[in-house]
Amino acid sequence: MTRLLSLLTLPLLLAACTTVPDDDAGTLYHYRLSASQPDTNQGELTLTQAVERVADADIVLVGELHTHSAVHLLQARLLAGLTNTSRADSRGLALSMEQFSRADQPVLDAYLAGRIGEAALIRDGNAWPNYQSDYRPLVEFARQQHLPVIAANAPKPLVSCVGQEGPAWLDKLPAHRRSQLARELTLTDDPYRQKFMASLHHGDADDNARRFAAQTSWDDTMAESMVDYLNSHPGQRIMHIAGNFHVEGGLGLASRIASRNPALKVALVVPETEAQRDAHVTSGRTADIRVRVSPLPERWLNADEMKQDMIALHQSRSRDCSQWLQP
Repeated sequence: MTRLLSLLTLPLLLAACTTVPDDDAGTLYHYRLSASQPDTNQGELTLTQAVERVADADIVLVGELHTHSAVHLLQARLLAGLTNTSRADSRGLALSMEQFSRADQPVLDAYLAGRIGEAALIRDGNAWPNYQSDYRPLVEFARQQHLPVIAANAPKPLVSCVGQEGPAWLDKLPAHRRSQLARELTLTDDPYRQKFMASLHHGDADDNARRFAAQTSWDDTMAESMVDYLNSHPGQRIMHIAGNFHVEGGLGLASRIASRNPALKVALVVPETEAQRDAHVTSGRTADIRVRVSPLPERWLNADEMKQDMIALHQSRSRDCSQWLQP
């Protein structure tokens, strides 16, 4: 009985948090929601108003600053709010996640159905290292409320090989592995590619072209996963979480969704810090909801720290891609 009551009350408790309490200001859990420029009090929204603003979308793309406490708290509250809205208007809701790949869908489904425990989900589902702190609340809410969870992304090893070998490498994959990435990649010189190239500070043209092919492998695969789901489940809506680069400006995921089904209505929820707002030139679509958050600690304090981190990252991504070509 206690467990039943907890399952029934959880969505009500989350949905009741319509505003962020004033006493969390100054902590990394604090956020402000806005429908306009976040540096003014005009257009500020409660959580209830924010949910209402995006409730008519087919897909709500929620950007995240990975490991940011406020953003992950907001994601849980948005999911609860959209779940209540979907029940009120009889539209089903699915949670879609960058953090699981198509190859992990059977494991994720087994966990949602209660056939395996969380340790198996984390191990066999290749969960991100911060799963328990940041993504567990979303998956547990989906499990308790019987929401489908879409493992939307492409497997990281295959994406790394695209970046290492180039997009033509995909043609060598056996069919069961090739199906784990989007059927088509967007490789044209569109605004998303231009933004990505402008973010790079090293590499020659060929290297960077391969890097972009890997980047858009993620966006195209996630977009295709969502569009395919809605084709099979017409009338439902999706809330998708992904890194902010994939969401902001509508240049990544939203553009890839539109190329596959322009009739779908896509809403953007974009977090940003003061420094990001001042440093970045706004391009593309304006967010439907802006989320103002405090900055995370500086990742690097000097060029040497960054260089050491990048060297280690490059070494960790070097792969023997031939193993994936076996039938």
